[in-house]
Amino acid sequence: MSELLLKLSNLNVGFSEDLVQDVSLEVRSGEIIAVLGQSGIGKTTLIRTIAGLVQPRQGSVELNLPEHGGLGYIPQRLGLVRHASVYHNVNLGARASLPWFKGSREERARRVTSAIAAMGLEEKTREPIRRLSGGQLRRVATARALAQQPTLLLADEFLSELDHTTVDVVVDAVKTLTDEGHSLVMVEHHEENVEMIATRIWLIENQQLIDMTIDEWRKKMEEEE
Repeated sequence: MSELLLKLSNLNVGFSEDLVQDVSLEVRSGEIIAVLGQSGIGKTTLIRTIAGLVQPRQGSVELNLPEHGGLGYIPQRLGLVRHASVYHNVNLGARASLPWFKGSREERARRVTSAIAAMGLEEKTREPIRRLSGGQLRRVATARALAQQPTLLLADEFLSELDHTTVDVVVDAVKTLTDEGHSLVMVEHHEENVEMIATRIWLIENQQLIDMTIDEWRKKMEEEE
């Protein structure tokens, strides 16, 4: 039986005015939800509201997650510590869910090295991240999330700047989390990435969020061609 992780009730998001209105939805364990829509329509604001970084204009966001490290977030600008190493940045994820009073130092180190390896960054482990390319930085941010192992991961265009081969690697790594009952809500622009990973679609149009299955979304895309 899937577990309820997130409940949105009568949610309006925006700033001086609403961008998205009257959202009432649930996210359960094992789901991969792609948030789609035109630029500036409110996708990032919705994700930031769920993350608690933007206050709802109306309604509520209820999270049913572990106290430590249950919620993960990969922002567009990644939020990495630019003067620090790859290892240091990925270790921040492990420490979020395994604080000093829970889990051993050895377990944190295991998570960090495993996440770095999953992203193919072993040779960059001690490299300051300011020396990395844009695609490598996105892999570091993903490795940080893998080391945290959040129950619910929010990701804003985390597959951008990656070539097709690297997208495959990142998607496979994230799917290992969702196969274990974790869930992902991701903002994404590229249809091919949506096809590869999403199990459900949130399409934002005209201030409304349309909740669709992947098959319903495919049919809509075919009708609009």
